[in-house]
Amino acid sequence: MELHDLKPPKGSKKNRKRVGRGPGSGMGKTSGRGHKGQRARSGSKKRIGYEGGQMPLHRRLPKFGFTNIFKKEYQVVNLAALDRCEPGEVTADTLLKAGLVKNTSIPIKILGNGEVQKAFTIKAAAFSKAAIAKIEAAGGKTEVV
Repeated sequence: MELHDLKPPKGSKKNRKRVGRGPGSGMGKTSGRGHKGQRARSGSKKRIGYEGGQMPLHRRLPKFGFTNIFKKEYQVVNLAALDRCEPGEVTADTLLKAGLVKNTSIPIKILGNGEVQKAFTIKAAAFSKAAIAKIEAAGGKTEVV
């Protein structure tokens, strides 16, 4: 078998429907568009959600919710996960190498879930109160960057 012998599987290719080619074709005269009306016209296309002039569903349903444009997104790291790091200074790069965060450009927040055995000096964008208490109880320090 050579490249010039390749053919698509039988039944996978269909000829396009040629309309407006006389009554014998079954697609003559109105070319399958029926008689008159919006859909019989050329270039007719209704926008998404259009319901023929009836009030569309997306406008009939009640709106709810709120998006705070000042919300700060943090990557969170729990104290239990800090066991992967060596004792000493912990920065965003250290957490990235340990696989605890995915990106150093997004601010990091340390949460107090778990216990700390090692003395860390942690530099992060934010800390929870519980995290600060546990880190300082283990002999560590917290720095807001």
